Amino acid sequence: MIRGKKLFPIALLSAIFIAGCSNAQQEPGNHEQTASGDIREETESAEVLPNFLADKPEEIKEIYLNAARNRELLEHIPCYCGCGESAGHQNSYDCFVAENKKDGAVVWDEHGTKCGVCLEIAATSIQDYQSGKSIKEIRKKIDETYKEGYAEPTPTPNL
Repeated sequence: MIRGKKLFPIALLSAIFIAGCSNAQQEPGNHEQTASGDIREETESAEVLPNFLADKPEEIKEIYLNAARNRELLEHIPCYCGCGESAGHQNSYDCFVAENKKDGAVVWDEHGTKCGVCLEIAATSIQDYQSGKSIKEIRKKIDETYKEGYAEPTPTPNL
């Protein structure tokens, strides 16, 4: 896993380049598949990644782990890839985690693996948060960055 903050931007760019915004199909196996075609898989906790990430680059795995660890942030950050309409997502967190269960189990969503916009928004937001920026500042930055040339944002309420 990537541990240094200085390597995070490089890892992010690599992951985005590799993932793109493809519609690549994966064999669902024992996974649940949503109406939008995304795979969902439950693991025992946020520290146990789903099998659908097994063949993905370490950078994408790191973004998934960080997304799960930063729920309080990403639930306040919209996604601009169009997943609000296509997958019913409410915020950036939904691109990576579909559900947090009371027993600590996590239902992961594969959507983020296929979209550079999702990966970029989550990684940038988390990096800024770790650097000390407030959720409001990050939200403003994301809204400004993606206001033109991207899909409508998810219906994420402001703080």
